Amino acid sequence: MTPGSITRSARPSRYSCMPDPSRRSLLLGAASAGALLVLPGCATTGLEGSTTEGLRRLLGISTERALARLVTANGYLNDPGARIALPGGASDRSAAVLGALLRSAPVQRELTLAINRAAGEAADRAAPLVYDAIRSLTFSDALGIVRGGPTAATSYLEQSIGDRIIDAMLPEVGDALHQFGGGSVLGPVLGAATGIDVVGLQRLVAHQAAHGLWRAIGREEAAIRAAPARAGDPLVEAILTSARELG
Repeated sequence: MTPGSITRSARPSRYSCMPDPSRRSLLLGAASAGALLVLPGCATTGLEGSTTEGLRRLLGISTERALARLVTANGYLNDPGARIALPGGASDRSAAVLGALLRSAPVQRELTLAINRAAGEAADRAAPLVYDAIRSLTFSDALGIVRGGPTAATSYLEQSIGDRIIDAMLPEVGDALHQFGGGSVLGPVLGAATGIDVVGLQRLVAHQAAHGLWRAIGREEAAIRAAPARAGDPLVEAILTSARELG
């Protein structure tokens, strides 16, 4: 964890409708704490308002549970759906350097570990962005999303955030990769700036980390849709159950 992360963990919550789950310790506790409760001033009225609030809660719960797994030690590495594989190729400029280094089993193991841990750090860094987006999310077709596919709400959220999640993840990926590379067998890989596209590697890891995060959130949403009571939230359960009954 970088010094900036420690500072972020101590700051007051910026979220009016949900606790600030942007840091690792809060995320881990949130997974077992139950439903996200709407605080006074965040309630909405009417069928459309209730549906929108229910979707926000569904996404909040799904995100909490996904992040609680991914930001633990080796969370990405232990999740087959989120795990990041080694880069599949190199440019002409770096092919000779990478070709020799990546044939080494110790480098392969450590680089795999490094990029997956970097992804966990990046997901942790991106958490405030995701929760801010959920809190302010509006739905042009809330009922359609409720009646949609297993990951309809997650897909809507992903489209709403777009590439901003990559921008949020990039600084943490760079810090984490250099941290794990220092004084290790990764030193020659991450330190050979003239032969390795380190910036390209950072962006690749950030893209894959974001993809893994969305897949993890989508899995949690799908699991709740399959068994609405798993949400532990009466509103989420009610709107999903009603959608099922209405077909």
